[in-house]
Amino acid sequence: MPLFRKVLRVSNRSMLAFIFFFSFSSSCLYFIYVAPGIANTYLFMVQARGIMLRENVKTIGHMIRLYTNKNTTLNGTGGLIDVNMSEISFHEIQELFSKDLDIKPGGHWKPKDCKPRWKVAILIPFRNRHEHLPIFFRHLIPMLQKQRLEFAFYVVEQTGTQPFNRAMLFNVGFKEAMKDAVWDCIIFHDVDHLPENDRNYYGCGEMPRHFAAKLDKYMYILPYNEFFGGVSGLTVEQFRKINGFPNAFWGWGGEDDDLWNRVHYAGYNVTRPEGDLGKYKSIPHHHRGEVQFLGRYKLLRYSRERQYIDGLNNLIYTPKVLVSRLYKNITVNLIPELAPVRDY
Repeated sequence: MPLFRKVLRVSNRSMLAFIFFFSFSSSCLYFIYVAPGIANTYLFMVQARGIMLRENVKTIGHMIRLYTNKNTTLNGTGGLIDVNMSEISFHEIQELFSKDLDIKPGGHWKPKDCKPRWKVAILIPFRNRHEHLPIFFRHLIPMLQKQRLEFAFYVVEQTGTQPFNRAMLFNVGFKEAMKDAVWDCIIFHDVDHLPENDRNYYGCGEMPRHFAAKLDKYMYILPYNEFFGGVSGLTVEQFRKINGFPNAFWGWGGEDDDLWNRVHYAGYNVTRPEGDLGKYKSIPHHHRGEVQFLGRYKLLRYSRERQYIDGLNNLIYTPKVLVSRLYKNITVNLIPELAPVRDY
């Protein structure tokens, strides 16, 4: 009997110890396996609420933008443009604008009902894009008229056998435009870029402007922060201060990156349209034998050293000028000897 009681006491102690360790182990397993799930659920709920909040904010913002685009305009414009890239002949485009007697030779137009905020010269570098030019005018002229700007078009065409030099053409166009009128804003515009929103105002500002911030061919994403291609604008004072574009970029690629460097070396920053105002469609095309400029990387490394020895101040050229009703055509045969650069 005493032995049985002794065994019973041990068993009770063991049972209590077993119950204690079982409860403790269960609690540990609960915190290891169950509690994280509850925590994750809670965090997911918080995150979902955050996402819902952000989406609500976006929805409200989108509604405000739609209301704004519908009920208010910038400089008399209406917002989204129906971009028509179908081909049209130059004869047809001349007929289209023949009734607008306010368009003077060279495509010079200014509003009669107000004083324009900016006098804008639009420079278009050109070679073998004859089917694009009438599409460009069909799109741009009504938009600029809605914006109540004074404007004219300068098509700067390269002849000869040298690779295409977009930057030098812009410099030539700038010098020729300055002979015509007191322009105060210069737009450097590729012929195949068409804006999708006429609230993308083609005036200049205190800082250089990059208008074509979102191109359809890049899925409306800025390729890189220093991208300055397609359509850009500078005041006459700004363009002279940076000494224009570089003349040494033969072939496509690099000249816009060099312009970005020049702008920043001169103490400016580049601004861009907000939201989707900077969307553009690009007329499909190929470079048609134009070569990519492989020497651009070396030139870009010495942008600062070259800035004030290669640009507006070392350019020599002999243009052939023809004035039509919608634009002034400036034809030049470009060769490297027209822009000699001393050692740097």
